[in-house]
Amino acid sequence: MKIKPFKGIRPPKDIVTEVQSRPYDVLSSEEARAEAAGNEKSLYHIIKPEIDFPEGTDEHDPRVYEKAAENFRKFLDNRWLVQDNKEQYYIYAQTMNGKTQYGLVLCASVEDYMSGKIKKHELTRRDKEEDRMKHVRINNANIEPVFFAYPDNQEIDAIVAKYTATVPEYDFTAQTDGFHHSFWIISNDADIKNITALFASMPAMYIADGHHRSAAAALVGNEKAKQNHSHRGDEEYNYFMAVCFPANQLTIIDYNRVVKDLNGLTDEQFLQQISEDFEIEKKGSAVYKPSGLHNFSLYLNGYWYSLTAKKGVYNDSDPLGVLDVTISSKLILDKVLGIKDLRSDKRIDFVGGIRGLEELKRRVDSGEMRVALALYPVTMRQLMNIADTGNIMPPKTTWFEPKLRSGLIIHSLS
Repeated sequence: MKIKPFKGIRPPKDIVTEVQSRPYDVLSSEEARAEAAGNEKSLYHIIKPEIDFPEGTDEHDPRVYEKAAENFRKFLDNRWLVQDNKEQYYIYAQTMNGKTQYGLVLCASVEDYMSGKIKKHELTRRDKEEDRMKHVRINNANIEPVFFAYPDNQEIDAIVAKYTATVPEYDFTAQTDGFHHSFWIISNDADIKNITALFASMPAMYIADGHHRSAAAALVGNEKAKQNHSHRGDEEYNYFMAVCFPANQLTIIDYNRVVKDLNGLTDEQFLQQISEDFEIEKKGSAVYKPSGLHNFSLYLNGYWYSLTAKKGVYNDSDPLGVLDVTISSKLILDKVLGIKDLRSDKRIDFVGGIRGLEELKRRVDSGEMRVALALYPVTMRQLMNIADTGNIMPPKTTWFEPKLRSGLIIHSLS
């Protein structure tokens, strides 16, 4: 893998909590407007610049992108963001529920993305790619990082551990998510050289979260290379910013489904039909959580059920067919409920596991939804197998938590 250090653009430590924000795609314009209220230093003015326009302004209006660039310049002029004078790596740690994961902030190669060495496990949507490309182009920067995983490496762990034993540059608990965020700088030349060499021997890196941002950053870099008649290959636009975590530290949490109706079936008919492929056990009214792979939890009409896929209905040697999201999509959502396309069918919605299974119960009990299905989370091993075999996971399969905070560091493309 080709990586490089970079001169990060960062907030001074005394205002980092004012600048930092949640990622652009996890909250609505209204939520961003509320979170940024009274705070001119909030990164939302750059990543959700529609908040500086009257409510209801289309976030894809050309004036909104222009406002992002104007606000970015203002942050630089006011020194709310300041560029480091040396190329270096950085460490970003996140602590959730007592568990900490340590990521290296680095520049990944556009060439590695284009050639498939940076592996994907999800399809991207062209409209979302185009939106982020406009944002990268107009700011000439990767304002927000993408989230990668790399194969575990003890030598990298040892370098990271040496720095994380020291006092961090940034250290705060975010009010919006309650998670703790810490940040260190790797400025020692020998360590920088060593990290670059250790990544050079890796066969692949994996996009965990941020497929649209990765695609947009790489496509803009590629565009710039084609437009530059004296292109050499070492220009800053040949790289984009990522936070890379060892795979063994990452937690994928469940991503669950709620459906509006039973496709014309009664409760009894529905349960009868799914019993062809699943062993069903009624669990009662207390929340039931899936116990392992191929075990599902179903909530219907006030009761929880355990569903265990019968032997022979899935193929353990097929990296896609063995996924619980594939099993449930094929044998329950499609076969029984008639939901063929998870991307477009309006009868289904998806609930990130961070909200808990009580949220599934709430949405069914309210009458908004008729049935809920909870899945055991995908493992990192499964994700890497999918990516290594060139397969693509079904939509809404993985939910990574905690999300990266934005505004701790920015990468300029020039």
